[in-house]
Amino acid sequence: MAPKFMFSFLPGLVTLVFIAVFALFIIYAIKGIAQWNRNNHSPVLTVPARVVSKRTHVSHYTHHDANNAGMYDSSSTTYYVTFEFESGDRLELRVPHDEFGYLVEGDMGKLTFQGTRYKGFQRDII
Repeated sequence: MAPKFMFSFLPGLVTLVFIAVFALFIIYAIKGIAQWNRNNHSPVLTVPARVVSKRTHVSHYTHHDANNAGMYDSSSTTYYVTFEFESGDRLELRVPHDEFGYLVEGDMGKLTFQGTRYKGFQRDII
């Protein structure tokens, strides 16, 4: 038989966990809005750059059917490219999937970006 203090402790613990999850949600929302605002107030720059690396991040999800008839899996892929400027500084940007395949490591060209937003890459014609 469980001690009585566990029954008085459990509602408080559940409340604390709920508050912590809600606080994390608010913090991430504020961070996202702040980054969006910084990007909007950043100038659109076009600078010489070189593609130095590419990577992908695959997220897997398991979904439960609404009628509990079963589960299904899905995934999403995020694409990133690291650009190097003439100064040697590097910047990794999230790029659209339809442009990721066209960017090749070693490519030289003009990178257009705004804050952390990728706007385009125009390859130099040799």
